[in-house]
Amino acid sequence: MKISILGAGAWGTALAIATSRQHQVVLWGRDQDVMHQMQIKRENTKRLPTAILPDALSLTSDLHTALTHAEQGLLILATSVAGLRPTLQKIHSYALPNIVWLCKGVETQTNLLPHQIVQQELGDQIACGALSGPSFAQEVAAGLPCALTIGSSNNALRELVVSAIHGGFIRVYSTDDVIGVEVGGAVKNILAIATGVTDGLGLGLNARAALITRGLAEIVRLGVAMGGRAETFMGLTGMGDLILTCTGDLSRNRRVGLQLATGKSLETITTELGHVAEGVHSVQAIMHLAQLHNIEMPIVDAVARVLFQHDSPKQMVQRLLARESRLEAN
Repeated sequence: MKISILGAGAWGTALAIATSRQHQVVLWGRDQDVMHQMQIKRENTKRLPTAILPDALSLTSDLHTALTHAEQGLLILATSVAGLRPTLQKIHSYALPNIVWLCKGVETQTNLLPHQIVQQELGDQIACGALSGPSFAQEVAAGLPCALTIGSSNNALRELVVSAIHGGFIRVYSTDDVIGVEVGGAVKNILAIATGVTDGLGLGLNARAALITRGLAEIVRLGVAMGGRAETFMGLTGMGDLILTCTGDLSRNRRVGLQLATGKSLETITTELGHVAEGVHSVQAIMHLAQLHNIEMPIVDAVARVLFQHDSPKQMVQRLLARESRLEAN
């Protein structure tokens, strides 16, 4: 199968490495110099160092080359949420029947989920979907086991993605609950910041378990209100991704929380991180959606206050502990 991946960040590169073992894969990056160096060194030194790029993987900074390659196969968009719309606007004139995106979050200017952005830019006629799940790029590039879910209302697209990516060390499940897949992927990043804060403050494993569990309840409340199905959040793109992002040391969002707990400013943390931490960008949009649907999300709200309203990490914890007791199902 011919596959093009737009976006030579860590996750795009990792998936390109994995899929090039079985398919004809082109990885596109917008920076010509970076792609040239990747071609010479066969390594993404900046985003995914130590991972060797297979000889079979083609690299290009020419967008036309990448898009024409995917016209009879599969196009995978490995941009951030912020980069999704600009990328979609560049591909209008190409005959691309199958499109999948990897980003997790909400567009800050519009409060839209990725599938809503795609609908606005490309309409409803193209087979498309969200590929998500608990997946650190470094581990996928190294060939360690991983399970993902493709969320799409198009059955043929789901089958195509399974045939393209399922096999070897990657398992791919499928669902038609795109909203559930995307809400889980967006909110878990914010909860990972909260968990990083509590871990950074040394509050223990009991606190971490409680935060993850109650965070999952917040995901379910919002996701169901927006049209997702509750069972989706018990799967890979909900609970699975939440556990990984909240506990794994490779999580950028968790690292943001750990650094906040030391007293560093958000500006300093994001500069030192050097990568996109989607939870930071999504938190205010998620709060807007919670208010729109009349949903309580106290953990998300507490993170937003630390990031943007100058609450201290300790105040965040105190705020959560001071909440009145209630039935666990609420």
